[in-house]
Amino acid sequence: MRVFGAAVLLCAGTALAACGGDEGNGGSSPAATPATSTVPSAAPSGTPPGTAPSLRGKTIVIDPGHNGGNEAHPEVINKKVFIGNGYKPCNTTGTSTAQGYPEHAFTWDVANRLAAVLRAQGARVSLTRRNDTGVGPCVTTRAEIANGLRADAVVSIHADGAEPSGHGFHVIEPEPVGKNAGIVQPSGRLGAALRDAYRSGTGMPPATYVGRDGLDRRDDLGGLNMSTVPAVFIECGNMRNAGDAAKMSSAAFRQRMADAMASGVGAFLR
Repeated sequence: MRVFGAAVLLCAGTALAACGGDEGNGGSSPAATPATSTVPSAAPSGTPPGTAPSLRGKTIVIDPGHNGGNEAHPEVINKKVFIGNGYKPCNTTGTSTAQGYPEHAFTWDVANRLAAVLRAQGARVSLTRRNDTGVGPCVTTRAEIANGLRADAVVSIHADGAEPSGHGFHVIEPEPVGKNAGIVQPSGRLGAALRDAYRSGTGMPPATYVGRDGLDRRDDLGGLNMSTVPAVFIECGNMRNAGDAAKMSSAAFRQRMADAMASGVGAFLR
């Protein structure tokens, strides 16, 4: 989730391992309403034949980090928005692998795969952006979308851009910042369930460079600070690490990631 290129604020050291945590808050973004998105061609695992959907009645919001048009519109994404304890840019451009596979495309693909699996299990699923060619929405707007839907769980999908020597994934949980105080504990349960399922389902290790045992807590991400429903971020791997990048660039492995995330969300909601 570290960012680079035009129209971004660069991370300043390891302490900001997920630089702005790609949020996507809103404002006047063209993607400020929940999206019904196109599902990737790879078939999701879904619900096994003969098994009743287990998430019927649950509302899940998936937040694919960044957006494909962000870099071309610094006037939109650099606008400051209030995140509960200060101001940050509306959104960021994200990172990429050394071969040029961008985070925004990765998060969009995984989000759609995850949505397909969850819908097959009976859940109502909304995405915070409609496509991978738009701008934003701002991180605050992304939180507002989930709040307005009274989501049972929110998963914000990202990829990190840390030093190439670091590898692995981590889940970011909220610290209490005003209005989100009531969702800190349930978000912690969601984070732990997602961590356990992702580690088991993908075989990827917890990050070697941030957090502890695959979990981190932060108070500087608007998507978490402004949430009134259980919400976490997942940094699916480090795009600057060759091994992680190879996995994230594989469609088959992205399906594995989505299946694992669906298991984690299901474990939290059941």
